[in-house]
Amino acid sequence: MTVNTETRRRVNENGRVVIPASFRKALGINIGDEVVLRMEDDELRITTVKRRVARAQRLVRKHVKRGTSLVDELIAERREAARNE
Repeated sequence: MTVNTETRRRVNENGRVVIPASFRKALGINIGDEVVLRMEDDELRITTVKRRVARAQRLVRKHVKRGTSLVDELIAERREAARNE
């Protein structure tokens, strides 16, 4: 399915803009999903919280050795801190 990457929409009297269904589907935005709005270079960017988390995880993976569990390391650190209290 090819999705247009640009469209025009009018802002209604309540300041609302409808995101076209094809855009929502392409971005994986479902009813009830939380979205993040960000101003960047005089433009409004919209993304989902899920995509932001996935992006952060990809960035972290670049700096963590393969096979390392950050969760296990955090638990070990917390247990050590609790023993030292």
